[in-house]
Amino acid sequence: MILGFHYIITAYGFWLPNNPRGSWSRIIRQWELLPYGPAGKVDSRRSLAGQAHDDADRIAAKRLLKYPPVQFTGVQARAIARGIDQAAVEAGYCVYALAILPKHFHAVIARHDRDAGRIATHLKSRATFRLNQEGLNPMGRFPRKDGILPSPWARNHWVVFLDSTERMRQAIAYVENNPLKEGKRLQRWSMVRPFLERDESRR
Repeated sequence: MILGFHYIITAYGFWLPNNPRGSWSRIIRQWELLPYGPAGKVDSRRSLAGQAHDDADRIAAKRLLKYPPVQFTGVQARAIARGIDQAAVEAGYCVYALAILPKHFHAVIARHDRDAGRIATHLKSRATFRLNQEGLNPMGRFPRKDGILPSPWARNHWVVFLDSTERMRQAIAYVENNPLKEGKRLQRWSMVRPFLERDESRR
């Protein structure tokens, strides 16, 4: 039985469609990236970030993107958190862990009536809304002709389905400690609640 979801939602330009470690993409929409390999669609539910790859090629490919890769500041991270909090209130998501880093964020969320993809879209939508509302969208310099800003997020997302209490606790610990891997402090967000096994027995 699925108890929850571990989301890895990346900023624009962090993970390219032809990343040699795999991606969500079956096609490459920007022709300039074609010399760096075909789309790398994979069906794994596990993160592939730790796999070996040619870092120089990946950096070179990113220089060809339509917009500069997004890196969120601490101020922008707080706006993103407010957006995630808004989404949680609107839909009743139970957030057990959240870590917002410059190029991506992790979240562990309890199983919900909504499917995993719809939840991810909701989180990104509300985070973007708050960035726009507070004048902090990193894509603010690149409005399209219709005035709409490009999304600061990658088109898709990773989600790991957590099917046991042990896996829930492992994912929560991973997310909580993720900032330390980038030399940052542990994060505390007001919408995050402790994971209790009895919470899941009621679902």
